[in-house]
Amino acid sequence: MPVTDKDILYEDNHLIAVNKRAGDIVQVDETGDKPLDEMVKDYLAQKYNKPGAAFLGVVHRLDRPVSGVILFAKTSKALDRMNAAFKNREVTKTYFAVVRKKPAKAAAKLINWLIKNPQKNVVKAYDSEVPGSQYCELSYQQLTELDGYYLLKVNPVTGRSHQIRVQLSTMGCPIVGDNKYGYPRASRKGSICLHARKLEFLHPVKKEPVSIFAPLPVDGFWERFEKY
Repeated sequence: MPVTDKDILYEDNHLIAVNKRAGDIVQVDETGDKPLDEMVKDYLAQKYNKPGAAFLGVVHRLDRPVSGVILFAKTSKALDRMNAAFKNREVTKTYFAVVRKKPAKAAAKLINWLIKNPQKNVVKAYDSEVPGSQYCELSYQQLTELDGYYLLKVNPVTGRSHQIRVQLSTMGCPIVGDNKYGYPRASRKGSICLHARKLEFLHPVKKEPVSIFAPLPVDGFWERFEKY
């Protein structure tokens, strides 16, 4: 499905942010499915009537089954500066996650060390450092409970692969639909209940605060949490 005006959350001369649909891949992979960065290039070429390929830099990534705000750079200067901002942890990332098991604590900080198995594309979390592991940290807060589903606001400090998914699962609260990390049933839509809700950072060129907010998917489930 192509990117349209309704998918765009923010755009200026340097950056463009999209509300990613669950199931879209950010960059080309072995599936051969058309990735989101190519869809955004097509959108820009059509919008500005540019026949050549538009520059578009991938600043960060979201897992395929995850929805929400994802940022791309329209200039090499913005790409370099945003890459540095993410690396230096100068970007505040807020996610919504839905779980079925109530967390033991209403709010907490989680620290683990992760090792990724690239062959299986799965990550394992450890409570202490082990050889080859990467430190990861997040904080979460339970926002509400509706019909046996618990909505968590999650703020990752680090940006490791599958970090939120494996850390919540290790805590005993796998994300709804995420059978890779312990939820008993996969979603028929190929999605999990993890949504990148907000990105906050200093604009790489204008040096002004930017806050980009992504509405929740309209899928018959997520809407009940929109007011949070």
